[in-house]
Amino acid sequence: MKLISESKINTLSDLIVQSEKIIIITHYNPDGDAMGSSLALYHYLIKKGKSPILVTPNDYPEFLHWLPGNEKVVVYKRQNGTVLNAIKEADLIFTLDFNDLDRTEGMEKFLGESKAKKVLIDHHPDPGNFADLIISETFYSSTAELVFHIIESMNDLDLMTPEIAECIYTGIMTDTGSFNYNSSRPYTYYVVSKLIEKGINKDKIYGNIYDNYSVERMRLFGYCLNQKMEVFPEFHTAFISLSQKELRDFKFVPGDTEGFVNYPLSIKGIRFSAFFIEKDKQVKISFRSKGNFATNKFSQKHFNGGGHINASGGSSSLTLDETIIKFKELLSNYKKDLEKND
Repeated sequence: MKLISESKINTLSDLIVQSEKIIIITHYNPDGDAMGSSLALYHYLIKKGKSPILVTPNDYPEFLHWLPGNEKVVVYKRQNGTVLNAIKEADLIFTLDFNDLDRTEGMEKFLGESKAKKVLIDHHPDPGNFADLIISETFYSSTAELVFHIIESMNDLDLMTPEIAECIYTGIMTDTGSFNYNSSRPYTYYVVSKLIEKGINKDKIYGNIYDNYSVERMRLFGYCLNQKMEVFPEFHTAFISLSQKELRDFKFVPGDTEGFVNYPLSIKGIRFSAFFIEKDKQVKISFRSKGNFATNKFSQKHFNGGGHINASGGSSSLTLDETIIKFKELLSNYKKDLEKND
């Protein structure tokens, strides 16, 4: 296990004790780890006698709304005045599950100008230098797992309620694809055992996340597999793409395409998967891989992105069709890397 240094834990403890107006902020389009880790920290700070504010840049998937504390979340796109005022008054800002202020899409200027002390808690590589205290470790499966370790290092496991444990488990489960990737270290399962000791019902949490979809989402999923998945066996690659019109046709809401990028990897021989989704001014891309093919390096080099070795994201300012053409043309350059990826 990679320990957080004692000096960082002591600094964090002092910052919490000395601060009165605390904000927790996570990234745009929050996923299970973003919300699980942020809500876990939110409840933990309340147990420490604080009154934090939890902010998301925009709405997050409805299948996460069951999480304890959901009703307390302030959404910047709907309550920007409230959020900006809170940022101005804050003396401590936590940024969770992202490594660059650009991921807040709209708040970065105000966060950068804030005089508050800033604490970055994240498990992605290459953290930015905007924070006063950086707790960034790629060792951990998820930011939620890292939050657990912080609480443990603060000798505060006795403050961990079942609600905090539920939030942490949600973050770990979703960011590892139900323990299918980035979850080979024993510490992850040690954490899960401690969460179960706190009284979580892991089967119920799984059901709340994965058995709670709309009819439209299921039809969209079937459409993607049947009509929109392209497979390139010679490159061990497959991808799915969706246009804005297709999203409208299936009454898309945030979170409906969560996990779609993983399914092509279920095909025999496929080691690299991509998912392209057309937005207003850009194409957002998710990448997944098996073995040692580094999706983060691929994304960083060609699609303005980054992330983990086997799970990363990127974007393109080209049209959807142009982006797909570019992706296809790149595959021949990586044929040998994908062939030896056993």
